[in-house]
Amino acid sequence: MSVTNTLGRRKNAVVRVYVTPGKGDITVNGRPYTEYFPLETLQQILLKSFTATGTVGQYDVKANAYGGGISGQAEALQLAIARALDEINPEHHTALKASKLLTRDPRMVERKKFGQRKARRRFQFSKR
Repeated sequence: MSVTNTLGRRKNAVVRVYVTPGKGDITVNGRPYTEYFPLETLQQILLKSFTATGTVGQYDVKANAYGGGISGQAEALQLAIARALDEINPEHHTALKASKLLTRDPRMVERKKFGQRKARRRFQFSKR
């Protein structure tokens, strides 16, 4: 019984994933994924890697997620699962690559600058 360990990141979220052959149980921080990610769209994001490779219900996933929000964690979990499936079976690489599931999204929040209200938003200008 082999365990595949991978890492996924998105924004400030980091997810460590342990994938084992099983019956399709996905737990995130000790809770079922349907409870941890209550929105249907977030649940579909996680399962995208399994549907692209046709391996729904074949692997158990145990994930530790921290940092960021739930949407960032869901996308980080998707990347980690895709990397694990690619590591388990290299034949899945083309299907995952075609679905753009192996690419880490590099977009991060731009930092706030001094003298401004936000990253790009300035304070209101008063001419007089």
